[in-house]
Amino acid sequence: MKKSTIWILTILMVLTFAGLLSMQIMYMNNMIKMRDDQFSEGARRSLYTVTSLLEQDETRYFLEEDVDRIETTAIGGSPTRLEGISYSFTTQSGVHGDLTIKADNEKISKIQSGQGNNFSNYKSMQEMLKGQYLYQRDMIDEVILNIISQSSNRPIEERADSTKIRDYLHTELENNGLDLPFEFAIVNRNGIMQYHTDGYDNIGEERDNSMFVQTLFPNDPINKRHYLKVYFPDKKDYILASIKFMIPTFAFTFILLVIFVFVIILAFRQKRLTEMKNDFINNMTHEFKTPISSISLAAQMLKDDSVRKSPTMMQHISSVINDETKRLRFQVEKVLQMSMFDRSKATFRIQDVDANSAINSITNTFKLKVERYGGQITTQLDATNAIISVDEMHFTNVIFNLLDNAVKYRREDVPLHLTVSTLDLPNDKLQVTVGDNGIGIRREDLKKIFDKFYRVSTGNRHDVKGFGLGLAYVQKMVTLMGGTIKVESEPDQGTRFIITLPLTK
Repeated sequence: MKKSTIWILTILMVLTFAGLLSMQIMYMNNMIKMRDDQFSEGARRSLYTVTSLLEQDETRYFLEEDVDRIETTAIGGSPTRLEGISYSFTTQSGVHGDLTIKADNEKISKIQSGQGNNFSNYKSMQEMLKGQYLYQRDMIDEVILNIISQSSNRPIEERADSTKIRDYLHTELENNGLDLPFEFAIVNRNGIMQYHTDGYDNIGEERDNSMFVQTLFPNDPINKRHYLKVYFPDKKDYILASIKFMIPTFAFTFILLVIFVFVIILAFRQKRLTEMKNDFINNMTHEFKTPISSISLAAQMLKDDSVRKSPTMMQHISSVINDETKRLRFQVEKVLQMSMFDRSKATFRIQDVDANSAINSITNTFKLKVERYGGQITTQLDATNAIISVDEMHFTNVIFNLLDNAVKYRREDVPLHLTVSTLDLPNDKLQVTVGDNGIGIRREDLKKIFDKFYRVSTGNRHDVKGFGLGLAYVQKMVTLMGGTIKVESEPDQGTRFIITLPLTK
């Protein structure tokens, strides 16, 4: 699959997920707003009903107070109670109530049945009841005037009892489908609390829109008005509970997003591995072609009788075949070594090795190759204790690979200079440093140089051979020997590989 195709699919999937998430968020916001509006409407309706009930209680209080005085009035001056005379009233808020003035039904029935003294007494009783009715109507008017003029003078604790308010609020909120905890307070016009519930907190007034306010007794003078404040501490939880079903959709969307990101990363990694595999095959073909061609040419020369008769030519052809065979075997072994170590099938033959002595032998052997390119190699073996427990063959290959890379990536315009040094470190550690003055490594390549098959770009140079396995092999061996390796490099300044290995205890 082409990289452009992967990018197109990635962009389409990103737009799809963005659209899906935006629609879910929009739907969730609409749900929250709708539930919040429903909650606010139910709360305001409940508070309005509570204030109406308090107004009704206020009216009933004055009516009952006046009825107590009326009931002491006697028919004809005697303390006879009246029953059966009813009055109805309607408050300004539309609440309808009634008041029953009691009369002595037994006495009236006696008069009506003729058991009284005479008919004139019965007639006078009717006139008396009529006068009493007119008197009561005047008293009702007086009660209304008292409500208007005197009600605001009563203490607010008497007019709006906390127990009544709590009961009214609880009932009305349940009727409106808002069965959740609440706290309330009564405040005056200046915001001073007259009384409040134990759980009421002034901080609640600063919290979003969980506070609702309703005027108590709107007919009171402005300077004597009081307000009922109700706070719902669990309002947010109540509203969010209505969108719990959205949580699984977000979870599924997130899982899909994670899977999508993983698939995209996998696709790019697979693409990169495919490119590396193709490079590896091309490099391997090139690396194998040269020795195979040399061996083939030597074999053809052996068919010539004149060549076979010349000992010198025979020796030369034999050495060519031997060298090219070694070269082939070396390349094949590098591939097989990485394959075996990836499968954890290789074994180490651990032994105590003097790193200074091993490095000195390696540099003496490698000096001829460096001098062939007009360069030099220097050693600074300053470690006083350099005994390490490693596989000597693999340790030698590690140093050899680093030196071989330094020769491959040298600069043509600058004489090659390689340095190998050892240094004592605290905590029983040995530091081995291999440096060069070659072309260096770009910052973006430093993180990838230890990947298998990865090869640093050499620009216009095409003479750098290899499979991209050398540094991968180096890192693998150093790690298995219990050490670490890091690299420092600047383009056109050179590169330093720093290996840290534990000393033999």
